[in-house]
Amino acid sequence: MSIPFLFCLALAGEKPGLEQDEVKLQIASKQIVQTAILRAVQQVSQESQQKEKRTNTSTSLQLERGKLTKKHEKK
Repeated sequence: MSIPFLFCLALAGEKPGLEQDEVKLQIASKQIVQTAILRAVQQVSQESQQKEKRTNTSTSLQLERGKLTKKHEKK
C-alpha cells in the first residue's frame, strides 16, 4: 500500500522530531485501519459468495429431486 502524496509532503517538511514521529504514527494508524477495512470487506464478500453458492447448490438439488420425482410419477 503506497503512502498518499500529502503524507509524503508532511514527512518531507522540516518538522521537529516529535512531530515527524507523530505524522509517521498517524500514517501507520491509517494504513492499519485501511487494511482492516479492506480485509473485512473481502471477508464479507467471500461469505456472501459462499452463501450464494450454497443457495444455488441447494436450489439445483431441489430441482433435480423434483425432476426425478416427476420421472418416477410418469412411469
